[in-house]
Amino acid sequence: MKRTAIFAATLLGTVSVAATASARPMTPEDVAKIESVGAIAVSPDGSRVAYTTARLPDVTEGEKDGRTQQELNIAYGPNNARLFLPEDVSPSGVKFSPDGRMVSFVWSKDDEDRAVWGIPVDGGVQRKLATVKDSSVRSYEWSADGSTIYMLVSAEKDKQRDTQQKAGFNSIVYEEEARLNRVFAAAVGMEVDEDPREITVPGYVSSFEVLPGGNSAIVQTAPTPNVDDSYTLKQINVLDMASGTVKTVIDTPGKIGDFEVSSDGSRISLVAGVDKNDPAATTLHFADLATGAFSAVNAGAAEAAVDTEWLNDGRLAVVIHKGASSYLRMYSPDGSTFEETPAGALAISGIDAGGDRVVVRASTAAHPSELYAFENGQFTRWTTHNAWLSDIDLGNQRIVKYNARDGQEIEGVLIEPVGGIPAGGAPLIMNVHGGPEAHDHNGWQTAYSKPGQVAAGKGYAVFLPNYRGSTGYGVAFSKQHQNDYAGKEFNDIVDAKRYFVSEGIADADRVGITGGSYGGYASAWGATALSEEYAASVMFVGISNQISKFGTTDIPVEMFNVHSRKWPWENWQGMLEVSPIYHVDKANTPILIMHGAEDTRVAPSQSYELYRNIKVRTDTPVRLVLFPGEGHGNGRAGSRYDYNLRMMEWFDTYLMTGDRDAAMPAARPQLAEGAKGAEAPSEDED
Repeated sequence: MKRTAIFAATLLGTVSVAATASARPMTPEDVAKIESVGAIAVSPDGSRVAYTTARLPDVTEGEKDGRTQQELNIAYGPNNARLFLPEDVSPSGVKFSPDGRMVSFVWSKDDEDRAVWGIPVDGGVQRKLATVKDSSVRSYEWSADGSTIYMLVSAEKDKQRDTQQKAGFNSIVYEEEARLNRVFAAAVGMEVDEDPREITVPGYVSSFEVLPGGNSAIVQTAPTPNVDDSYTLKQINVLDMASGTVKTVIDTPGKIGDFEVSSDGSRISLVAGVDKNDPAATTLHFADLATGAFSAVNAGAAEAAVDTEWLNDGRLAVVIHKGASSYLRMYSPDGSTFEETPAGALAISGIDAGGDRVVVRASTAAHPSELYAFENGQFTRWTTHNAWLSDIDLGNQRIVKYNARDGQEIEGVLIEPVGGIPAGGAPLIMNVHGGPEAHDHNGWQTAYSKPGQVAAGKGYAVFLPNYRGSTGYGVAFSKQHQNDYAGKEFNDIVDAKRYFVSEGIADADRVGITGGSYGGYASAWGATALSEEYAASVMFVGISNQISKFGTTDIPVEMFNVHSRKWPWENWQGMLEVSPIYHVDKANTPILIMHGAEDTRVAPSQSYELYRNIKVRTDTPVRLVLFPGEGHGNGRAGSRYDYNLRMMEWFDTYLMTGDRDAAMPAARPQLAEGAKGAEAPSEDED
């Protein structure tokens, strides 16, 4: 299906009387159609903005199943943008060349290895700029003068292993066969450099940025490609590009997030953890590239730094989240002072700048991510996708604060049912985020695994709690859940239920819970240890046994550092008692368990364990659904649509009715008429 970007006046603010009269609830089929703005890049002179839009194949209309596809667009002002590449090109890593005359991107043509491509901004066709034989480009950077492209590429092919695999010897040695990325420098010209120069780099490089002058680069490294190392042992090095020697090490003690190089190349802004036990990289630092010295700028503040960008005048623009609200902060060049602009209804997730132009990627309660320019202290919307949302009835969304049982203030986002709260309260779904080192903002909150406006259209209220352990409220708040699995953190969610019941918003007998990963842990806990509180549960890639989870996850050290703060063998019984399987004797909550069959973060065995224990020990309705080819979250369009249908069917069966003894929904969900899977099988099909 040909996709056409729509750029008109903000449709959601200009809904016609006719559109209002024909408004309808949101459906899982609508969720499958959503497009959103992804990467953003401002040209050096600020005259144009390149951005990608992300969408999945619309399987509800018969498109072939697949994963996210991206399209390149260039915007010149409000409601003034156009698609810039053929629809079969799915670009990533979008950047402008230093002279602004070309947009570059990473793409794989006709199943070739991924390479760096470019297309002139004034028109023309895309052409290959840089590649490395038998290797895929993971990321790249331009030199300041535009003469060189530096590429981070995949490991060199292992010819012995390839030969053995072809002969049937395809065994895998777990965590021992490390394959390290490599860095190459290719000259940029009319012809592709067939012999790019390899640059020696230390350890496993996950990202890099070339410093002004091109003689040095910043590289993020870890000892191995293991995920645990990326969380616990990553550091930033300043590398001599000629010799490959490390000139300076910025030895931060905790997790590392976004970093940006100042215009003079003397320092970086760095979002990082304050210590190894800090659950997330949320504190802004400045680091000197000559000495490696670094210092925190907003340590102790009840907020999270999300993204940073240096401006031409030396100031630093920073996206700040204070709980569920967003702000744009401008620091002076030395970081001593700042000015701050509330984003209002916008939930900002990214920023970029060029020339005098500052742009952000932001969503609202009424639409997914769009492109906004920040001008004269205000945010101006430049793009409008998903025009069909003007035909949808949306539930009112707002930030809610309440006090937990020990007096701690907790915040979250409430989506009310379309039409408002009925007398006696609405059925309420607790939608619990993962991590728990994450937080939900007051922006777009509907996705394949998030009930959001689909549930609101059916008469549910949905609450997204930023329970203890969440980011956005300061490091101290995010550490409050540590060494207390399933304690205060999950009590905060129960206390939200009690608050909403007392306010007449929720029906006490019709409260459900869902979430993925750590939110899946909360959902399993709610269906077992806290079964009396929840009428239905949908658990996704969740934890059921904290002892066996340690032995099957790819992040055991990270779990120790920022969650458990003790090893299982230090208290076997205690670790068992905070595992949902230990409380299955209390399980009276119908639970739908879903999991990616190839999940390495939380092994599918966690779902098997909970399913088997509930199935054998109780008569409680339970179903286990596995998604082949999926990991810690679903990536394919079909898997996502299937998930959304099943989640809503489960809640409609058990939560809307309040009947815990109802018969389970059919094993196969009812697909939209236009979906290929909805067609009746022909007589000659097996």
